[in-house]
Amino acid sequence: MLSLAACSSDASANGDCNVGISMPTRSLERWINDGEQLQKQLEEADCTVDLQYADNKTSQQISQIQNQIAGGAQVLVIAPIDGEALGPVLDQAKKQDAVVISYDRLIEGTENVDYLATFDNFQVGELQGKYIEEQLGLADGAGPFNFEPFTGSPDDPNAGFFFSGAWDVLLPYVENGQLVVRSGKSPASNKDWASIGIPGWASDKAQAEMDNRLSSFYTGSDKVDAILSPNDSLAIGIIASLNSASYSPGDEYPIITGQDADKANVKAILDGKQSMTVLKDTRELGDRVFQMIQSIIAGDVPETTDTETYDNGKKVVPAFVLTPLVVTKDDVQTKLIDSGFIDAEDVGL
Repeated sequence: MLSLAACSSDASANGDCNVGISMPTRSLERWINDGEQLQKQLEEADCTVDLQYADNKTSQQISQIQNQIAGGAQVLVIAPIDGEALGPVLDQAKKQDAVVISYDRLIEGTENVDYLATFDNFQVGELQGKYIEEQLGLADGAGPFNFEPFTGSPDDPNAGFFFSGAWDVLLPYVENGQLVVRSGKSPASNKDWASIGIPGWASDKAQAEMDNRLSSFYTGSDKVDAILSPNDSLAIGIIASLNSASYSPGDEYPIITGQDADKANVKAILDGKQSMTVLKDTRELGDRVFQMIQSIIAGDVPETTDTETYDNGKKVVPAFVLTPLVVTKDDVQTKLIDSGFIDAEDVGL
């Protein structure tokens, strides 16, 4: 990687390489990795960095960003908790000419967002939906199968992208009866995704919801065959619920999707308790944001790949979009361990 030349020389000396990083929570492994990696890269380039985690509390995130602005941040990297709540604080940021990079999640409802760095989150859901389609043989007419969909936090705009990608694949099979949602928690269209959202992406809330569905709709010999989980945090809760209901890995264990390649979930994949996860390599995302900051500090325009898709309600935000990958038991070694994303001993290998 190129050094942050402008930042490590004149800009840093003048106090211009001052970066505020606002991450939503430390309760999910991926946000810890994202924040600490970017902080390390910037500090090695002699930039001043303020990394904050907001405990999934929007008011706390706003307060932390206000403090970063007061501290002279010239670049703000923000992964919003509530995509629509940051307009007023970003008005403050713009008054001191701070450049705002929306990190992974799109900040909505304000013109004061300069760039977005993210993965193709529609494709994340599409990969999950296609995995279920292929594993069940739906395209060949197989079924009916009992199926339960979950979606992410209603205040996270990415959750809508994930669901839309998956639902475009799976809804036709729900409508023709190949997939049967016994709980009735089946959004009629993509736009209704938040009706089954799990607040805060919380594992315990996903577990409680799955407990309720199993106890209410899967009694006796009735079993669930596939579960759309948009990320690994929800998958962990769903797996815990299945364990409590005496489901065990084997031919009749349900397909469960996920995202983020968290260590606990990779171990679950190896143990046969989760079918797949979608890898969004946070190292790639951090590297891209580092390069964006490099360009900004140098007075240049950062590279973007999409200037049409990410409309936040006030503007179309220029974005750099990265590609996610499916990981199954068969390629944990090649995609996660050999690449250095996780250590073998962390997942029992």
